[in-house]
Amino acid sequence: MEITTTMHGVATVLAVNGRVDTTTAGDLESAINSRIAEGNRRLLLDFGGVTYISSGGLRVLLATAKKLRNDGDRYALCRLSPEVHKVMKLAGFTSIFSIYASQDEALAAW
Repeated sequence: MEITTTMHGVATVLAVNGRVDTTTAGDLESAINSRIAEGNRRLLLDFGGVTYISSGGLRVLLATAKKLRNDGDRYALCRLSPEVHKVMKLAGFTSIFSIYASQDEALAAW
């Protein structure tokens, strides 16, 4: 798994590529927690390159949502593949998370 971080105004975008499974979920969690510790409380996860997500990856997403609940915080996902979207839907996460078709759409909504 590879994670690329870019800033778009006050939003931090983490573009994730590869599999988010029990082996790599910890790396994703560390990357997210580092950004939050730096004071970045508007996070967009771009999953355009994610081919698979396991329960370990879903746990990381849920834990992040619990951390970013203050006024002014923003947290969303974008560019989910059909496979990852299906897992999110089956897990009930599509009703929990804001999910957008593109980075631009997500950032415009903020």
